[in-house]
Amino acid sequence: MQQVKSTTVNWIDIQEPNADDILKVQKKYNLHPLIIEDFSTPTLRPKAAEYDNALFLTIHVPLFDTNLKTTYPGELDIVITDGTLITAHDAEIWQLSEFFDAMKRNKGKREQFMNETPAKLLYHIIEMLLESCFPKLDHISRKLEYIETEIFAGNEKDMVLEISIAKRDILNFRRTLKPQRSVIESLTQRDYKLIDHKLKPYFQELIGTNIRVWNSLESTKETVESLEDTNNSLLSNKLNLTMKVLTIFSAVMLPMTVYSNILAMSADIPFGKDPHAFAIHTSIMLCMSLITMTIFKARKWL
Repeated sequence: MQQVKSTTVNWIDIQEPNADDILKVQKKYNLHPLIIEDFSTPTLRPKAAEYDNALFLTIHVPLFDTNLKTTYPGELDIVITDGTLITAHDAEIWQLSEFFDAMKRNKGKREQFMNETPAKLLYHIIEMLLESCFPKLDHISRKLEYIETEIFAGNEKDMVLEISIAKRDILNFRRTLKPQRSVIESLTQRDYKLIDHKLKPYFQELIGTNIRVWNSLESTKETVESLEDTNNSLLSNKLNLTMKVLTIFSAVMLPMTVYSNILAMSADIPFGKDPHAFAIHTSIMLCMSLITMTIFKARKWL
């Protein structure tokens, strides 16, 4: 547990909160037992709840797992009391950590972001987390550009897995981001005691930022779906060409196979005693294949 103070606001950040941290915060700020319960257990859905002396929020931040190559939701629990803002999270949210460290190191930053109320600091934190989504979306867009280049370079098979990974990443991003809008909207629509009416336009602006992120995410979703359709079409076309070649090869070889089987069933093979028998039968089979290919070409099957 670490904290940073300004003249008006105290910010406490707890990463991987344990029982001692939770008990210490509960005693110092007299938090409701339901808040402590939410601190202790993972919350699957974002929420906003007001209590006698505190406002509790749960939001989920899109985080990226470098090993699995996908986005996953990182839970962030937030408590606002009179003069204090408390954040708690199990996973490391590096954007939040950098923001907190900047407040701790730089007095000018503290005067800029922590000079009013905890609710105003909450606005800056949510704004920073939403803005951090754009570089992640830019990374996904660059990945899609790479996939597009590889598709038209003839590497369709290799891109099947890459497209699937990108689609999973976008799906998880959407699943994380979409529910957050309801929490932000509640900050503008409901009258919370610890959020000044003057801050409502600020939180309304966050809704606009959330919409911009969502629109960008929708664009990447449509792009990856189009790339998948294109990739599948090219793969299907290649497969059709391969099957066409194999079918033609089988059709050309069929008369030769039938002719050789007929010869095998005959006890007295024609031209069997002729010293040029092999050449004669080979020529006959080649002529049959040539006739077959001529018929195919005349019917425009080749």
